Amino acid sequence: MSTPLWHRLREILLRRRRQTLINTGLNRAAVLVPIYQKEGEYYILFTKRTQKVEYHKGQLSFPGGAQESGDKSLASTALRESFEEIGLRPEDAEVLGTLDEVETISSKFAITPFVALIPYPYRFKINRNEVEELIDIPLSVLLKQEVFPEQFIGEGGELLTSYFYRYKDHIIWSATAKILKQLLDSISACLPQQP
Repeated sequence: MSTPLWHRLREILLRRRRQTLINTGLNRAAVLVPIYQKEGEYYILFTKRTQKVEYHKGQLSFPGGAQESGDKSLASTALRESFEEIGLRPEDAEVLGTLDEVETISSKFAITPFVALIPYPYRFKINRNEVEELIDIPLSVLLKQEVFPEQFIGEGGELLTSYFYRYKDHIIWSATAKILKQLLDSISACLPQQP
């Protein structure tokens, strides 16, 4: 019997050398990257942000937000925010590992992404002030899809690369696309290599 994908992903995430941002002027934030299995297929869960939120209105994102003084760690931040936004209880998320920190250019956050396995089915409780809808995308679709890289000049004249993914009527871009690319690269490393 083969090892489940999420076991292999945990090993990859534990072994990889994680990169952190040097810019200390950024606000700390964390997101949870929820993965679940349904009918033999893995899915990644995204939130579509409302027009009421302060940052990144209407964008596809992962549940998360700014670190607060009461948070014991950035993992606590991701779990707290996930509970506040979608009703995912911390004890129902099995954190598999951490991806590289990602900077948001417009809102000046350094985001730490935590990849977590969550149960399915699940009774989510959506905070309608922050989340318009939940969107789950099959992992197999994202792994097959072409990523669209785009380079642009950021502050200080630095050449930056952004990524875009398309799924039905949705576009995944900005920090969420950077996080997703890291995850997909890590998952690709878990999969058997094609001859």
